[in-house]
Amino acid sequence: MSRIEKRKRDHLEHFRHAEVSSRRRSTWLECVELVPQSLPELSLDDIDLSTSFAGRRFPVPLAITGMTGGTDEAGEINRALARSAQRFGLAFGVGSQRAMMEYPELTDTYRVKDVAPDVFLMGNIGGVQLVGDRLGDVAAALEAIEANALCVHLNPAQELAQFEGDRDFSGICEALAKAVFTLQVPVIAKETGAGIGLETASKLRDAGLRSVDVAGVGGTSWVGVELLRRGLENDPTLACFWDWGLPTAAAVVEASSLGGLEVMASGGIRHGLDMARALALGANMCGVAAPVLRAWFEGGENGVDRYLEGLLNGLKTALCLCGCRTLDELRAAPKILGGELKNWLNSRSLLPEVR
Repeated sequence: MSRIEKRKRDHLEHFRHAEVSSRRRSTWLECVELVPQSLPELSLDDIDLSTSFAGRRFPVPLAITGMTGGTDEAGEINRALARSAQRFGLAFGVGSQRAMMEYPELTDTYRVKDVAPDVFLMGNIGGVQLVGDRLGDVAAALEAIEANALCVHLNPAQELAQFEGDRDFSGICEALAKAVFTLQVPVIAKETGAGIGLETASKLRDAGLRSVDVAGVGGTSWVGVELLRRGLENDPTLACFWDWGLPTAAAVVEASSLGGLEVMASGGIRHGLDMARALALGANMCGVAAPVLRAWFEGGENGVDRYLEGLLNGLKTALCLCGCRTLDELRAAPKILGGELKNWLNSRSLLPEVR
């Protein structure tokens, strides 16, 4: 078994058996109060959840974001989750394709189009792996799995917590700009649990990107996953970074405040009300990962379908209770911000951007 395959297997085991969420910080989505409307004057059946993201129109604003690949079990998971994504009309992402680029025999663990031919499939590569003359290899990796878009994950905190991780993060912006210009599919910048703030979003927009997945604090801590792999989860010099980053709600406001960027809200999205709050703050889509993986561990594809159906039913319920027929109406609806989110946005001079 290669070093990369072992790491992928270790990651799945920690999701199966350990608590890998943020320890002390939340998404701050609980700081968003949607104003109830007791006379909504609409039918639940009239609600339209459709949205656009990365050049595609989706019936619902939900994606299963990239988690795994590179092992036989990962391949089984990817195919099962892609089938569920196909049934619900969701976007679906695979985990980092670095493993298949280094070991082509692992390519089948990322292929899902034979079981989910219509799914919007997001490939995945790390920002560091994009640096240098690699675009030809990346394009070939995307073609091999028939990907419709490329997610480039930005994960310096995870890499620095990883014993064998990267230490040089220079040149990524230039590489992203080249990828946007060269590749034949949309490029989406994606964090991995530390959030994308205003400064990073501005650099990404200047590099030509139009879609970001903020993946903020409040969900899975990939720093935590790496520390668990090393048995250092209680090391005070490293565990202080377990919750490093920008909570999801703040990241959504910061990234969407620029204009010109489509925002996917992920990181700690757990139910339909979380989705509604994130969309009300300006997100175009929401993404989920760890809860879907746990649903698969516990109940297979039927468990995944039940979880996704509950998410979307919860979102519809929230829109109805706010008197909103569409996501545009939800974004324009009254909301009250409080707590740490309000304090943060006020300190960042972003609070007036939230209506």
